[in-house]
Amino acid sequence: MLGTGTTRRSVLGATAAAGAALLTGCSERSAAHRTQGSAAAGAADALRRRSARTSGALLALYDAVLARHGDPATEKLAGPLRAAVALHVEALTPPAQDPGSGAPGGPPGAKRSPAPAPPGVPADRKAALRALAAAERRTADAHTAALAGAPPELARLLASVAAASAVHAYLLTPGDH
Repeated sequence: MLGTGTTRRSVLGATAAAGAALLTGCSERSAAHRTQGSAAAGAADALRRRSARTSGALLALYDAVLARHGDPATEKLAGPLRAAVALHVEALTPPAQDPGSGAPGGPPGAKRSPAPAPPGVPADRKAALRALAAAERRTADAHTAALAGAPPELARLLASVAAASAVHAYLLTPGDH
């Protein structure tokens, strides 16, 4: 090795420098990946909260319809659908960030915005069920539209909830199909 000017020491030094450069590059990419990951998680939580509010508004409408039209036929039809919507709200609500924060689904100190109050419930039972069917369609459309910006796991959940809402709309309009 003396004739070429390359020594064992210089080769080892160059190898060590290249290894250090690779490790530094990996660390920087890992940090950038963690930053992007936390931003994506925050966006997914925001999407989950919006979707939970959408289903929460539907749940409030079910409650209003069942309160106004509490007859056995309405309860038999809308009761199980209402229970399914309640499960959708639970599934869509992000897990609590801090168990002691008192604000499930958000960072500590964050306030949850309530679901919008349902509109007036029609006095006619059939009209009330049509209003529920229309709300189910709007909910299905909102969850379907949210699919584009959702990460894979949330997209699967949103697709399932949207499909369930479409089925609920179908079941609430027995004479229309």
